[in-house]
Amino acid sequence: MGELVVRSVGGPVLVQDAGRPGYAAIGVGVSGAADLASYALGNRLVGNRPGAAALEVVLGGLEVEATATTWVTVTGAPAALTLDGRLEPSASVVALRPGQRLGVGVPASGLRCYLAVRGGIAVAPVLGSRSRDTLSALGPEPVTPGARLPVGDEVAEDLRVDAVPPSTYDDAPVLRVVPGPRAGWISDPDALVRTRWTVGPDSDRVALRLTGGRLERRDPDRQLPSEGLTRGAIQVPPGGEPIVFGADHPVTGGYPVVGVVVSNDTDRLAQLRPGETVGFRWQ
Repeated sequence: MGELVVRSVGGPVLVQDAGRPGYAAIGVGVSGAADLASYALGNRLVGNRPGAAALEVVLGGLEVEATATTWVTVTGAPAALTLDGRLEPSASVVALRPGQRLGVGVPASGLRCYLAVRGGIAVAPVLGSRSRDTLSALGPEPVTPGARLPVGDEVAEDLRVDAVPPSTYDDAPVLRVVPGPRAGWISDPDALVRTRWTVGPDSDRVALRLTGGRLERRDPDRQLPSEGLTRGAIQVPPGGEPIVFGADHPVTGGYPVVGVVVSNDTDRLAQLRPGETVGFRWQ
């Protein structure tokens, strides 16, 4: 079993898999890859079993070196790849020979890439998952230079594809949303879909904080007991600027949920950069 030796990182790099469902009752969220479709595609390309751990890379800058022949691919945000300095196409399946280095550049659009390794990243699981939950600090520590990541040996099938078309992202996404359980707490619920929102600089895997408008509550003094949250839930704090929860969301919250982004559109949320805009439409 070989290893990937981390030579450099740019933005945050986290080990992620499909998540750890089933622990909400003890206050532990699902976590997992922020862009589940891109993560799953990478695993399929290298023939992994569903749920194998990969690396989630924010805005490129990662360089890894193989200690044994290792098949890898990078999906998600379309980043230029280099193999010992030679350019390789994004979303291609590449063989790293012992001592060779793969570099992941800054993507032209989108935010998060997924480096999938044939056999998966075989770090120790926590509560049945290898995902790093940034809210609860569960799971493997963030990846840093010098880290040695063991490569697993459990695969599902032979390699069948050597490349797929890289992902592309439109400049003005409009995501589908359904009314939340507290939509009636807002004076004008349609303000959510009329406004073009901007992703705030303090957005992360827990939530996107949106600016550019305010959702006014009918009764600002009305109290709400804590209730369950889900990925894609749009919560309105007292200031009126909505928060859209992501992969590492808390399991409960005390502000009204006025809408929920449909599941198939939550992956697009994971690729929004601070400063970009997003709109919503009722499903």
